[in-house]
Amino acid sequence: MNKVQQGHGSGFNNFQANAQNVKFEPVAPLQVSANRWDRKAIQIDPDSPEIVDRKVKGLLNKLTMEKFDSISDQVIAWANKSEKEKDGRTLIQVIRLVFEKATDEATWSEMYARLCRKMMEQISPKVQDDGIKNPEGKPIAGGQLFRKYLLNRCQEDFERGWVAKEATAAAAAVKASEDEAAKAANKQSKEGGTEEVALYSEEYYAAQKAKRQGLGLIKFIGELFKLQMLTERIMHECVKKLLGNVENPEEEEIESLCKLLTTVGASLDTQKARAHMDVYFSRMKELTKSLNVSSRMQFMLQDIIELRERKWISRNAVAAPATIAQIHETVSCEKYNMCKLLFGFK
Repeated sequence: MNKVQQGHGSGFNNFQANAQNVKFEPVAPLQVSANRWDRKAIQIDPDSPEIVDRKVKGLLNKLTMEKFDSISDQVIAWANKSEKEKDGRTLIQVIRLVFEKATDEATWSEMYARLCRKMMEQISPKVQDDGIKNPEGKPIAGGQLFRKYLLNRCQEDFERGWVAKEATAAAAAVKASEDEAAKAANKQSKEGGTEEVALYSEEYYAAQKAKRQGLGLIKFIGELFKLQMLTERIMHECVKKLLGNVENPEEEEIESLCKLLTTVGASLDTQKARAHMDVYFSRMKELTKSLNVSSRMQFMLQDIIELRERKWISRNAVAAPATIAQIHETVSCEKYNMCKLLFGFK
Protein backbone atom coordinates (compact mmCIF):
# COMPACT_ATOMS: atom_id res chain seq x y z
CA MET A 1 0.00 0.00 0.00
CA ASN A 2 2.89 2.32 0.85
CA LYS A 3 4.57 1.50 -2.45
CA VAL A 4 1.45 2.59 -4.31
CA GLN A 5 1.32 5.87 -2.47
CA GLN A 6 5.04 6.44 -3.11
CA GLY A 7 4.53 5.68 -6.78
CA HIS A 8 1.78 8.31 -7.06
CA GLY A 9 3.89 10.84 -5.14
CA SER A 10 6.95 10.38 -7.32
CA GLY A 11 4.86 10.75 -10.48
CA PHE A 12 3.45 14.06 -9.27
CA ASN A 13 6.92 15.32 -8.43
CA ASN A 14 8.14 14.41 -11.90
CA PHE A 15 5.18 16.32 -13.42
CA GLN A 16 6.07 19.44 -11.43
CA ALA A 17 9.69 19.21 -12.52
CA ASN A 18 8.76 18.84 -16.18
CA ALA A 19 6.27 21.76 -15.93
CA GLN A 20 9.00 24.02 -14.63
CA ASN A 21 11.21 23.18 -17.59
CA VAL A 22 8.48 24.08 -20.13
CA LYS A 23 8.78 27.62 -21.47
CA PHE A 24 5.47 29.40 -22.13
CA GLU A 25 5.17 32.22 -24.62
CA PRO A 26 4.17 35.56 -23.11
CA VAL A 27 0.44 36.34 -23.42
CA ALA A 28 -0.57 39.87 -24.33
CA PRO A 29 -3.20 41.43 -22.03
CA LEU A 30 -6.79 41.67 -23.34
CA GLN A 31 -7.59 44.88 -25.12
CA VAL A 32 -10.79 46.72 -24.09
CA SER A 33 -12.93 47.17 -27.20
CA ALA A 34 -14.69 50.43 -27.89
CA ASN A 35 -18.17 48.85 -28.23
CA ARG A 36 -17.91 46.39 -25.34
CA TRP A 37 -21.04 45.47 -23.36
CA ASP A 38 -21.27 47.26 -20.06
CA ARG A 39 -24.25 46.85 -17.76
CA LYS A 40 -23.62 50.26 -16.20
CA ALA A 41 -23.59 51.86 -19.63
CA ILE A 42 -27.19 50.79 -20.32
CA GLN A 43 -29.47 53.64 -19.31
CA ILE A 44 -33.24 53.11 -19.20
CA ASP A 45 -35.24 56.23 -19.87
CA PRO A 46 -37.59 56.57 -16.85
CA ASP A 47 -40.11 58.39 -19.05
CA SER A 48 -40.13 55.83 -21.88
CA PRO A 49 -43.54 54.49 -22.99
CA GLU A 50 -42.61 51.01 -21.72
CA ILE A 51 -41.89 52.31 -18.21
CA VAL A 52 -45.02 54.49 -18.17
CA ASP A 53 -47.10 51.54 -19.31
CA ARG A 54 -45.74 49.22 -16.63
CA LYS A 55 -45.87 51.71 -13.76
CA VAL A 56 -49.36 53.09 -14.47
CA LYS A 57 -50.80 49.61 -15.00
CA GLY A 58 -49.35 48.60 -11.65
CA LEU A 59 -50.97 51.60 -9.96
CA LEU A 60 -54.36 50.95 -11.57
CA ASN A 61 -54.25 47.33 -10.42
CA LYS A 62 -53.84 48.59 -6.84
CA LEU A 63 -56.54 51.27 -7.12
CA THR A 64 -59.39 50.87 -4.61
CA MET A 65 -61.72 53.30 -2.88
CA GLU A 66 -59.68 52.91 0.32
CA LYS A 67 -56.42 53.81 -1.47
CA PHE A 68 -58.01 56.20 -3.94
CA ASP A 69 -56.32 59.43 -2.85
CA SER A 70 -52.74 58.16 -2.70
CA ILE A 71 -52.91 56.01 -5.87
CA SER A 72 -54.71 58.67 -7.92
CA ASP A 73 -52.07 61.24 -6.95
CA GLN A 74 -49.37 58.94 -8.34
CA VAL A 75 -51.30 58.39 -11.58
CA ILE A 76 -51.64 62.18 -12.00
CA ALA A 77 -47.89 62.55 -11.37
CA TRP A 78 -47.20 60.22 -14.31
CA ALA A 79 -49.65 62.13 -16.52
CA ASN A 80 -47.91 65.40 -15.60
CA LYS A 81 -44.70 64.15 -17.23
CA SER A 82 -46.25 65.55 -20.41
CA GLU A 83 -45.16 68.98 -19.17
CA LYS A 84 -41.89 68.40 -21.08
CA GLU A 85 -43.72 67.44 -24.29
CA LYS A 86 -45.45 69.40 -27.01
CA ASP A 87 -47.87 66.68 -28.11
CA GLY A 88 -49.18 65.36 -24.76
CA ARG A 89 -48.18 61.80 -25.64
CA THR A 90 -47.66 60.64 -22.04
CA LEU A 91 -51.03 62.09 -21.01
CA ILE A 92 -52.67 60.30 -23.96
CA GLN A 93 -51.02 57.05 -22.87
CA VAL A 94 -52.22 57.40 -19.27
CA ILE A 95 -55.77 58.18 -20.46
CA ARG A 96 -55.68 55.09 -22.69
CA LEU A 97 -54.66 52.86 -19.78
CA VAL A 98 -57.38 54.28 -17.51
CA PHE A 99 -59.96 54.01 -20.28
CA GLU A 100 -59.10 50.37 -21.02
CA LYS A 101 -59.27 49.50 -17.33
CA ALA A 102 -62.62 51.26 -16.90
CA THR A 103 -64.27 49.56 -19.87
CA ASP A 104 -62.89 46.14 -18.97
CA GLU A 105 -64.04 46.36 -15.33
CA ALA A 106 -67.52 47.87 -15.51
CA THR A 107 -68.16 47.09 -11.83
CA TRP A 108 -65.69 49.82 -10.93
CA SER A 109 -66.82 52.36 -13.54
CA GLU A 110 -67.79 54.89 -10.88
CA MET A 111 -64.31 54.76 -9.31
CA TYR A 112 -62.55 55.22 -12.65
CA ALA A 113 -64.90 58.09 -13.52
CA ARG A 114 -63.92 59.72 -10.22
CA LEU A 115 -60.28 59.25 -11.16
CA CYS A 116 -60.89 61.01 -14.48
CA ARG A 117 -62.68 63.86 -12.73
CA LYS A 118 -59.76 64.31 -10.34
CA MET A 119 -57.25 64.16 -13.19
CA MET A 120 -59.16 66.82 -15.10
CA GLU A 121 -59.17 69.10 -12.03
CA GLN A 122 -55.55 68.55 -10.98
CA ILE A 123 -53.61 68.00 -14.21
CA SER A 124 -50.83 70.54 -14.61
CA PRO A 125 -51.74 73.61 -16.69
CA LYS A 126 -48.29 73.29 -18.28
CA VAL A 127 -49.40 70.13 -20.10
CA GLN A 128 -50.39 71.17 -23.61
CA ASP A 129 -50.70 69.96 -27.18
CA ASP A 130 -49.50 72.34 -29.87
CA GLY A 131 -51.63 70.49 -32.42
CA ILE A 132 -54.93 71.29 -30.64
CA LYS A 133 -55.80 74.96 -30.36
CA ASN A 134 -58.72 76.99 -29.07
CA PRO A 135 -60.64 79.55 -31.18
CA GLU A 136 -58.07 82.17 -30.19
CA GLY A 137 -55.27 80.11 -31.74
CA LYS A 138 -53.62 79.15 -28.45
CA PRO A 139 -52.80 75.50 -27.57
CA ILE A 140 -55.31 73.80 -25.29
CA ALA A 141 -53.73 72.88 -21.97
CA GLY A 142 -54.40 71.38 -18.54
CA GLY A 143 -57.85 70.07 -17.64
CA GLN A 144 -59.38 71.30 -20.89
CA LEU A 145 -56.89 69.22 -22.87
CA PHE A 146 -57.50 66.18 -20.66
CA ARG A 147 -61.26 66.42 -21.22
CA LYS A 148 -60.72 66.82 -24.98
CA TYR A 149 -58.59 63.68 -25.15
CA LEU A 150 -61.01 61.66 -23.03
CA LEU A 151 -64.12 62.71 -24.98
CA ASN A 152 -62.41 61.91 -28.28
CA ARG A 153 -61.61 58.42 -27.03
CA CYS A 154 -65.18 57.87 -25.78
CA GLN A 155 -66.65 59.08 -29.06
CA GLU A 156 -64.38 56.90 -31.20
CA ASP A 157 -65.16 53.74 -29.24
CA PHE A 158 -68.89 54.49 -29.04
CA GLU A 159 -69.21 55.06 -32.78
CA ARG A 160 -67.21 51.93 -33.53
CA GLY A 161 -69.54 49.82 -31.39
CA TRP A 162 -68.61 46.77 -29.38
CA VAL A 163 -69.19 44.45 -32.29
CA ALA A 164 -66.36 45.58 -34.53
CA LYS A 165 -65.57 43.91 -37.85
CA GLU A 166 -63.20 41.44 -36.27
CA ALA A 167 -65.72 40.62 -33.55
CA THR A 168 -68.40 40.06 -36.20
CA ALA A 169 -66.09 37.70 -38.03
CA ALA A 170 -65.36 36.04 -34.72
CA ALA A 171 -69.06 35.44 -34.15
CA ALA A 172 -69.34 33.63 -37.47
CA ALA A 173 -66.29 31.57 -36.59
CA VAL A 174 -67.83 30.78 -33.21
CA LYS A 175 -70.98 29.46 -34.84
CA ALA A 176 -68.94 27.18 -37.07
CA SER A 177 -66.70 26.01 -34.22
CA GLU A 178 -69.69 25.34 -31.95
CA ASP A 179 -71.32 23.29 -34.70
CA GLU A 180 -68.13 21.29 -35.07
CA ALA A 181 -67.90 20.87 -31.30
CA ALA A 182 -71.51 19.67 -31.15
CA LYS A 183 -70.88 17.14 -33.91
CA ALA A 184 -67.74 15.93 -32.16
CA ALA A 185 -69.62 15.65 -28.86
CA ASN A 186 -72.38 13.59 -30.46
CA LYS A 187 -69.82 11.34 -32.10
CA GLN A 188 -67.99 10.94 -28.81
CA SER A 189 -71.16 10.03 -26.91
CA LYS A 190 -72.06 7.41 -29.52
CA GLU A 191 -68.60 5.89 -29.68
CA GLY A 192 -67.94 6.21 -25.96
CA GLY A 193 -64.56 7.81 -26.55
CA THR A 194 -62.58 9.77 -23.98
CA GLU A 195 -61.15 12.46 -26.26
CA GLU A 196 -61.85 15.96 -24.92
CA VAL A 197 -63.84 18.33 -27.10
CA ALA A 198 -63.02 22.04 -27.28
CA LEU A 199 -66.35 23.75 -26.65
CA TYR A 200 -65.24 27.34 -27.26
CA SER A 201 -62.73 28.78 -29.67
CA GLU A 202 -60.48 31.80 -29.33
CA GLU A 203 -62.89 33.73 -31.54
CA TYR A 204 -65.67 33.12 -29.01
CA TYR A 205 -63.65 34.61 -26.17
CA ALA A 206 -62.61 37.54 -28.38
CA ALA A 207 -66.27 38.29 -29.11
CA GLN A 208 -67.18 37.99 -25.41
CA LYS A 209 -64.37 40.38 -24.49
CA ALA A 210 -65.56 42.88 -27.10
CA LYS A 211 -69.08 42.70 -25.69
CA ARG A 212 -67.88 43.12 -22.09
CA GLN A 213 -65.79 46.15 -23.00
CA GLY A 214 -68.60 47.64 -25.09
CA LEU A 215 -71.09 47.49 -22.23
CA GLY A 216 -68.34 48.71 -19.91
CA LEU A 217 -67.90 51.74 -22.17
CA ILE A 218 -71.61 52.58 -21.94
CA LYS A 219 -71.51 52.31 -18.14
CA PHE A 220 -68.35 54.44 -18.00
CA ILE A 221 -69.91 57.13 -20.22
CA GLY A 222 -72.91 57.22 -17.91
CA GLU A 223 -70.72 57.63 -14.83
CA LEU A 224 -68.79 60.46 -16.51
CA PHE A 225 -72.08 62.21 -17.21
CA LYS A 226 -73.15 61.88 -13.58
CA LEU A 227 -69.92 63.64 -12.60
CA GLN A 228 -70.72 66.44 -15.08
CA MET A 229 -67.86 65.60 -17.43
CA LEU A 230 -70.30 64.96 -20.29
CA THR A 231 -73.26 67.14 -21.20
CA GLU A 232 -76.93 66.21 -21.45
CA ARG A 233 -76.75 66.90 -25.18
CA ILE A 234 -74.12 64.18 -25.60
CA MET A 235 -76.24 61.72 -23.61
CA HIS A 236 -79.32 62.42 -25.73
CA GLU A 237 -77.24 61.97 -28.88
CA CYS A 238 -76.11 58.57 -27.58
CA VAL A 239 -79.69 57.48 -26.85
CA LYS A 240 -80.90 58.66 -30.27
CA LYS A 241 -78.10 56.77 -32.00
CA LEU A 242 -78.93 53.57 -30.14
CA LEU A 243 -82.63 53.98 -30.99
CA GLY A 244 -81.98 54.93 -34.59
CA ASN A 245 -82.87 51.54 -36.06
CA VAL A 246 -86.35 50.70 -34.80
CA GLU A 247 -87.29 48.41 -37.69
CA ASN A 248 -84.48 45.89 -37.32
CA PRO A 249 -82.24 46.81 -34.36
CA GLU A 250 -79.07 44.99 -33.40
CA GLU A 251 -78.94 43.32 -30.01
CA GLU A 252 -75.79 45.34 -29.36
CA GLU A 253 -77.81 48.57 -29.66
CA ILE A 254 -80.66 47.43 -27.42
CA GLU A 255 -78.42 46.07 -24.68
CA SER A 256 -76.28 49.23 -24.74
CA LEU A 257 -79.41 51.39 -24.60
CA CYS A 258 -80.72 49.54 -21.56
CA LYS A 259 -77.36 49.77 -19.82
CA LEU A 260 -77.13 53.50 -20.52
CA LEU A 261 -80.66 54.30 -19.33
CA THR A 262 -80.18 52.21 -16.20
CA THR A 263 -77.13 54.34 -15.40
CA VAL A 264 -78.32 57.85 -16.35
CA GLY A 265 -82.09 57.59 -16.84
CA ALA A 266 -82.95 59.23 -13.52
CA SER A 267 -80.62 62.17 -14.26
CA LEU A 268 -81.90 62.63 -17.82
CA ASP A 269 -85.61 62.34 -17.01
CA THR A 270 -86.10 65.97 -16.01
CA GLN A 271 -89.04 68.26 -16.68
CA LYS A 272 -87.03 70.02 -19.40
CA ALA A 273 -86.28 66.77 -21.24
CA ARG A 274 -89.59 65.01 -20.52
CA ALA A 275 -90.78 65.27 -24.13
CA HIS A 276 -87.59 63.64 -25.44
CA MET A 277 -87.81 60.86 -22.87
CA ASP A 278 -91.43 60.17 -23.78
CA VAL A 279 -90.42 59.70 -27.42
CA TYR A 280 -87.60 57.32 -26.44
CA PHE A 281 -89.87 55.15 -24.34
CA SER A 282 -92.60 55.16 -26.97
CA ARG A 283 -90.09 53.63 -29.39
CA MET A 284 -88.95 51.16 -26.75
CA LYS A 285 -92.53 49.98 -26.22
CA GLU A 286 -92.78 49.38 -29.97
CA LEU A 287 -89.61 47.30 -29.82
CA THR A 288 -91.08 45.07 -27.09
CA LYS A 289 -93.72 44.01 -29.61
CA SER A 290 -91.42 43.67 -32.61
CA LEU A 291 -90.90 40.24 -34.14
CA ASN A 292 -87.34 41.28 -35.04
CA VAL A 293 -86.39 41.58 -31.36
CA SER A 294 -85.47 38.48 -29.37
CA SER A 295 -87.36 37.58 -26.21
CA ARG A 296 -84.32 38.35 -24.08
CA MET A 297 -84.09 41.88 -25.48
CA GLN A 298 -87.86 42.38 -25.09
CA PHE A 299 -87.67 41.51 -21.40
CA MET A 300 -84.67 43.81 -21.01
CA LEU A 301 -86.59 46.71 -22.56
CA GLN A 302 -89.65 45.95 -20.44
CA ASP A 303 -87.53 46.12 -17.29
CA ILE A 304 -86.36 49.65 -18.21
CA ILE A 305 -89.91 50.75 -19.01
CA GLU A 306 -91.09 49.53 -15.61
CA LEU A 307 -88.09 51.16 -13.95
CA ARG A 308 -89.19 54.54 -15.27
CA GLU A 309 -92.75 53.89 -14.13
CA ARG A 310 -91.36 53.35 -10.60
CA LYS A 311 -89.65 56.76 -10.79
CA TRP A 312 -86.28 55.09 -11.41
CA ILE A 313 -86.37 53.19 -8.13
CA SER A 314 -85.19 49.60 -8.41
CA ARG A 315 -87.64 46.79 -7.76
CA ASN A 316 -85.68 45.59 -4.75
CA ALA A 317 -85.63 49.06 -3.21
CA VAL A 318 -89.41 49.35 -3.62
CA ALA A 319 -90.10 45.94 -2.09
CA ALA A 320 -87.65 46.26 0.81
CA PRO A 321 -88.95 47.63 4.18
CA ALA A 322 -87.54 51.05 4.99
CA THR A 323 -87.67 51.05 8.80
CA ILE A 324 -87.18 48.60 11.68
CA ALA A 325 -90.89 48.82 12.48
CA GLN A 326 -91.75 47.88 8.91
CA ILE A 327 -89.37 44.92 9.09
CA HIS A 328 -91.08 43.63 12.26
CA GLU A 329 -94.47 44.21 10.69
CA THR A 330 -93.42 42.33 7.55
CA VAL A 331 -92.12 39.37 9.58
CA SER A 332 -95.30 39.29 11.69
CA CYS A 333 -97.48 39.29 8.58
CA GLU A 334 -95.45 36.45 7.08
CA LYS A 335 -95.81 34.40 10.28
CA TYR A 336 -99.57 35.11 10.41
CA ASN A 337 -100.02 34.07 6.78
CA MET A 338 -98.05 30.88 7.43
CA CYS A 339 -100.29 30.04 10.39
CA LYS A 340 -103.40 30.61 8.28
CA LEU A 341 -102.01 28.25 5.70
CA LEU A 342 -101.11 25.55 8.22
CA PHE A 343 -104.11 25.67 10.56
CA GLY A 344 -106.79 26.98 8.23
CA PHE A 345 -108.12 29.78 10.47
CA LYS A 346 -109.28 33.11 9.13
